[in-house]
Amino acid sequence: MSRNDGKKDTSASAFRKIDVDQYSDNNFKEEDADAGSTGPTGPDENEILTLLSQYPFSHNFGKNAEALISVLKSAPLGCKNQQIKDNARNLTQKVLLSIKSNQMDDCLAQLDRDLMDVLMKYIYRGFEIPTEGSSNHLLIWHEKQFYHNYC
Repeated sequence: MSRNDGKKDTSASAFRKIDVDQYSDNNFKEEDADAGSTGPTGPDENEILTLLSQYPFSHNFGKNAEALISVLKSAPLGCKNQQIKDNARNLTQKVLLSIKSNQMDDCLAQLDRDLMDVLMKYIYRGFEIPTEGSSNHLLIWHEKQFYHNYC
């Protein structure tokens, strides 16, 4: 018989490459724990809702365009926190649905190429998670944005 009587030799340590001590409760930090303080936090909901609430009482629909630009500029693109991304999507969809179809072209004219890209991502995300009456409105956004970009 061999020295270990048919059992595998476990004294070899070449396979032990991971330092398990770094994952102890004292050292381990979850990604979500510090995501809010260092990563993107998304749009300021109070600011956006204030801009949207000003529109019906003023004769200037520029506040809706301002709200749209604000939500697109503060989109949490690199964020890993799903709650922040969901809140931003919901708020952006609320802004998109508040802009009437005859105002969309004026809003789109104020966006640069990067913001158009972010807008298209939100439009597609809105198609994935529709709300009551949102699909038709998002289709109009998609059509107008496509025309604005490529025609």
